[in-house]
Formats: sequence, structure tokens, C-alpha cells
Amino acid sequence: MTRLVLGSASAGRLAVLRGAGIDPLVMVSGVDEDAVMARLAADAGPDQVTGALAAAKAQQVASTVAPPVNADCVVIGCDSMLYIDGELHGKPASADQARGRWRAMAGNSGQLYTGHSLIRLHDSEITHQITETSVTTVRFGSPDDDDLEAYLASGEPLRVAGGFTLDGLGGWFVDGVDGDPSSVIGISLPMLRRLLAGVGLSIAALWAANPIG
Repeated sequence: MTRLVLGSASAGRLAVLRGAGIDPLVMVSGVDEDAVMARLAADAGPDQVTGALAAAKAQQVASTVAPPVNADCVVIGCDSMLYIDGELHGKPASADQARGRWRAMAGNSGQLYTGHSLIRLHDSEITHQITETSVTTVRFGSPDDDDLEAYLASGEPLRVAGGFTLDGLGGWFVDGVDGDPSSVIGISLPMLRRLLAGVGLSIAALWAANPIG
């Protein structure tokens, strides 16, 4: 019975998995994201950055999974960033920064990159590690000043990549997405299904091993 371990504190990712019938074991990584990015080449692309961050998170979590879970489990690490106007953005550092980003995003579109890294553990040994990235285009609306200030005051933009959500308060200001909506929330179910199949795991088996409730 293979346990699925989500290496993320994201409530959105957890909700996506639970909504899809899987209740994962949540283990939050302590990865220093700035240190990971500092090791990358200066010209690393958005897919390389998010993939490297996801892999680092999965590796850190996999190294701390204890018995009996590490006898048979799969660890999922994820990282999301928004690429817009030639720049890659993670979580805003302040409300002022989030305000500035929204001024640039309003009426514009950007690409939400989500790195996914899967590590398969069997008898505490890593048998597989796969890292891939999904990209979804997000088309932003134009919130008026009062709406934007109220959104900033909620604190939500400071907790999420790109300063917006699709499944929360920010959903009011997203006009549409071209691609997989679950990837915008932070974990792509279609990609995860393919990665799991690549290590011999079916969704039916994970449903049985990680039931809701």
C-alpha cells in the first residue's frame, strides 16, 4: 500500500489532492529556496528554476520520511512561479510589491510554471526520481482600486506565487486560463498521473492506499 507524501504546506495543493480522492501525508520541506536558485546558472529558464526548487523540496522531504512510511511511499515536491513581461516572480515580499505586480498584471497575461518532482521510496531506498514542469497561461482581469486594496489587505497575495490565486479570493480577478487549472493552484493532476504511471503506480491503487477520511 503506497503512501503519498506531499512535500508542501500549500493548502491549495492539499485541497486539489483531497478533491481528487487522495488524502496525503503532509511533510513540509525546510529548503532554502534562495540557496537553490543561487546555484543555478544565471540564464536558467523558468522551467529549470521551478524544476530545481521542486526537486530540492522532494529530496529534503524524502530524506526525512521515517518508518514505516518509507517502506513504500511516493514523495511529491512542487514549486510555482509566475513568468510575466520577461521576469519570474514567486511570492511578493510586501503589500507594496504585490500592489506593483498587480498593476503590471492587470489586463495582461502570464505563464504560471509549476515544477513537479516525484521520488519513489521502497524499503527506505530511492528507486525513482522524476522532475518535470507544466506551464499554464493565466489571463488577468483589472480589479478597481478598492477591490485591489481589499485583496491586498486580506494578506492572500503574500502567501502565494505570483501574488494571486485561482481557487481563493484572487479568482475574482482571473479572466481565464489556457491549460490545466489544477496546475495554477499548484499541482497538476494530469502531469502527476503521468509521473505516477512512470513509476508503476495507478490512481486506483493510490485511492485505496490514501483514502479520504
